Formats: sequence, structure tokens, C-alpha cells
Amino acid sequence: MDIWDTPIYNPVYVSRLIDLSTGRIKRWLQGYEYKYTAGESEQEVWRHLEPVIGREDSDIPNYASFLDLIDLLFVKQFLNRGLSLQKIRKALTEAQALVGGHHFAQRMFFTDGKNIYMQVRDDANSLLELLSGGHWVISQFIKELALQIEFDEPSGFAAKWFPLGKTGLVVIDPKVSFGRPTIIGKNISTDNIYDYYLGENENISKVCKWLDLTQDQVNAAIKFETTLNAA
Repeated sequence: MDIWDTPIYNPVYVSRLIDLSTGRIKRWLQGYEYKYTAGESEQEVWRHLEPVIGREDSDIPNYASFLDLIDLLFVKQFLNRGLSLQKIRKALTEAQALVGGHHFAQRMFFTDGKNIYMQVRDDANSLLELLSGGHWVISQFIKELALQIEFDEPSGFAAKWFPLGKTGLVVIDPKVSFGRPTIIGKNISTDNIYDYYLGENENISKVCKWLDLTQDQVNAAIKFETTLNAA
């Protein structure tokens, strides 16, 4: 199991990073059961729904890997635009059949345009709708999300996420600081910077001196952590 696919994020932390409820994150990662009344008999029946994202077997099913995190980020965006969970599940199954991987967080789905549609148009209708609304142009919001992600060259999978954009100084890299958000190039987690900031009575100059950071870097960490705390 590579570092990108190692479960390292608990559902509470995932919910803060992508601004969704912890309960929903758990259901999307683990699947869930619900009870309903069947027909005229009014017999109560339990039904199990599989996880929303297509995950490999995991010893820690309620924890997310980095790739799970990116998958969940995109699922949230699709739901916000009115696609049903049923449609998203089907699209992820089609994606797995197409590329042989169980993650949707791959470069080809966000940057390959017409080439990918030539492959999916005949037998992956749900995937096509997910990517483009049924058209031959990748939806603008997918392009914008892709700009926050750095893809690994050999595999094409997402390798880093820049939640404030690539000019925003904050990166989530599973190879650095156990996947916690850090300042680009400094390997100092944003939560540590924020703790120093509070401990120094919100004196940014002292934080810069103690941690050898610029004011822009400290401000980026404060902005990011403040956003997480408000989620």
C-alpha cells in the first residue's frame, strides 16, 4: 500500500477539511444500513448501501487515505450541483472499469478532454454526465478543482492538494507531516503555526522569528486554520 492510499485521516478531520458533517463522511467511507417498510405487508426491512467512493478493503474502514480525501472532495462538488449519490456511485464504478483503479482522483478525468470522452461515450454514460453534464467539454468547476491538485507523473493520481490554490502557500501532501496541512517548502504544519500564534498573543512577528517564516506564510496558516475552525 503506497502512502497516497494509506488511511491517515479520521472522519472528524476529513469533515473539517472538506466542510461536511462527520456523519456523512462516515457513511460515504463505510457505507451504512437503513430500515424501511416493505409494501403492503408493512414488514420492516434492512438495506445496506455500499460506500459512496470505491475503496479497496481497509483495516481502518472509517479512516480516509489521501486519495479518498480527494475523491470525497469531488463527490461533494458533484452533489452541490444536483447529481444524485446513485449517479455518482455508478460513475465511480464506470471509472474503475475504465482505468482499473478504484479512485476517481486521476488526471485523465480532469484534463484529458475529448480523449477521455472518446473512451467513455459508449458505455460510461454516468461518468460522462459527471464530468461534463453530457457535453464534450469538461465542466468549468472540475477544471478549477484540478488547479488545486498536483498529479503524480507516473501514475496520474492526485499527489498533493493546495486547498487555497497553488499560490496560497498551504499544501496537503501525504508524504509530509503525516498528511497534515503544511506551509509549502517549510514542512511546518499550519496547526502548529496557529498554536504558536495564539501562544504569542497573536503576535505575528514573534511567530515569524521563532519558526523562521515570512509574514505571508504565517498569515496563510492563520487564514487556513481559522477557516477550518469555523467549519
